[in-house]
Amino acid sequence: MTDLRAGQLLVATAQLVDPNFAETVVLLLDADENGALGVVLNRPSTVPVSDVLEPWASVVAQPDVLFQGGPVSTEGALAVGRLRSSDDTPVGYRVVTDEIGVIDLDTPVELIDGSLSGLRIYAGYAGWGAGQLEGEIEEGSWYVVPSLPPDCFRDDTVSLWRDVLRRQPGELAWHSTRPLDPDLN
Repeated sequence: MTDLRAGQLLVATAQLVDPNFAETVVLLLDADENGALGVVLNRPSTVPVSDVLEPWASVVAQPDVLFQGGPVSTEGALAVGRLRSSDDTPVGYRVVTDEIGVIDLDTPVELIDGSLSGLRIYAGYAGWGAGQLEGEIEEGSWYVVPSLPPDCFRDDTVSLWRDVLRRQPGELAWHSTRPLDPDLN
């Protein structure tokens, strides 16, 4: 059984054809015996952050659009930020890894601005009940791999899926060279 932890990445395998998750990379924000929660890192929308959360528009990383975090609570927003320094943890910040955390969007921006080197806002999230994600991993739908802080804040999210696999040891790196749809090969 895979030991799931906040901060790990879920990388969709070719077997995962659900349109919500095909070819995605998900950052786990919470994982325990009750289930797991994460956000899809590589699904930018066309909606500018300034259109829906104007105060946060000046601090988000490029591209400055909302990202589609997953199919759950798509009307809600969730923010992930990267600290400039671990000595300067702002109000409204909940640690996920040493450098990455969840930002409470009810916190005034001026209390956070300057403390972060990156911020991304997600509409919705991906959620799994107790044992559900472990079952999907066992059936071969996800690879579980370590994350790197820059994964969350790349300008170009199109190649994230391949790049995350490419840096893995052994057979996982090979999967980065496979066509996303083998039938088109």
